[in-house]
Amino acid sequence: MRAHGLARIKGGSEVTDDQRVIQFPVVKGSNLQRKKLVLPQDFQGEFNLVLVAFQQWQQSQVETWIPLTSQLEKTYPGLATYELPTIQTRGKLFRTFINEGMRAGIPNPLTRERTITLYLDKIAFRQALEIAAENAIAILLLNRTGKVLWRDDGAFNPEKGESLESALREVLNRE
Repeated sequence: MRAHGLARIKGGSEVTDDQRVIQFPVVKGSNLQRKKLVLPQDFQGEFNLVLVAFQQWQQSQVETWIPLTSQLEKTYPGLATYELPTIQTRGKLFRTFINEGMRAGIPNPLTRERTITLYLDKIAFRQALEIAAENAIAILLLNRTGKVLWRDDGAFNPEKGESLESALREVLNRE
């Protein structure tokens, strides 16, 4: 996931530089507790780590990040993590079927609260975030207003984890 205007940092991940701002677009979704949300304004953290999945099979990639995100939330109290299954716009019956299926598979109330399904024009969403393709999850670190501070894609590996922690330390020192 190489986007124009992003500076490379260790591990091949990226942080935004001062010349280019990528902003999380305003989108509507519902979490698995059936609460309607408008993002990025309804993200709860001072910093928000967003795991965006475009295909059902990518849930396995999302799960590789969960141990680190749980640890980071304990280390950095202002950090909140969200999973965003992103699905092309469909009718209400389809949305209900998908949402209830996910609810049935996720009994943990906190995970349900932080899993926000987005039904939208995926191409426009990806273009807004400068995500070239849907072949891997996108991992985005956002500030409170939705500015992308760091990004990577795909399953977790130690280099990506170190890069994310380094980016978190850097932005916390700037704030």
